[in-house]
Amino acid sequence: MHHSLTDRTVLVIGRGGGIARAIVAAVRDAGGTVIVASRDRDDLATAYRGELRAEAVDVTDEASVAALAERLGRVDHVVSTASARARGALGDLQPAAVLQSLATKVLGPILLAKHFAPRMPQDGSFVLFSGATADRPAPGMLAVAATNGGVDAVTRALAVELAPIRVNAVSPGTIDSGAYDALGEQRKADLFAARAAHNPAGRIGRPEDAALAVVYALTNPFTTGTTLAVDGGERLV
Repeated sequence: MHHSLTDRTVLVIGRGGGIARAIVAAVRDAGGTVIVASRDRDDLATAYRGELRAEAVDVTDEASVAALAERLGRVDHVVSTASARARGALGDLQPAAVLQSLATKVLGPILLAKHFAPRMPQDGSFVLFSGATADRPAPGMLAVAATNGGVDAVTRALAVELAPIRVNAVSPGTIDSGAYDALGEQRKADLFAARAAHNPAGRIGRPEDAALAVVYALTNPFTTGTTLAVDGGERLV
């Protein structure tokens, strides 16, 4: 049976590019109506050229989340790609950065569930974003791994507590979404070449790969409490 997003409203939280933008496009292709939100409403409005309703929200601030839920009323699905990564070796990690990472990706979804679930239909859902470091931590990624592991745990716990509303997570591997641009052109190219060479899929991921997994999570009524790995098998090698 085919499940589309026709006549469904999906709130997508995140910036106006990368994976979040690919999700918006995929949801619209599936027939859904999209509302976008982030801390910078004006930036989103510019990114989407006023074609979508854009809202402001800080997922770490309960009052902000509650106000957004009040403004929007009923939505069918919520997707949160918001993150605040705290990369760095153990000796260099700052507590404030670690707490901000946890607040954005772990506390944020809890607040979203608290204020949006009561307004959702029973066949509504949440899709959160974890990451491959939850399963394959590496030096310099301690706080990121801890955060993503927390997302996976929250996904399972919310799926039980909010049932029959569904809750799933998507766990991207190496995706060329702009997140690696800070490395510089050559270092980024070298990293991607090395990972593609060892990845069973033989390539680096694209934002559209993650977006397809989100649409699957939104539309499959028998999938909940699951973290979907979108990493080309990177976790296997």
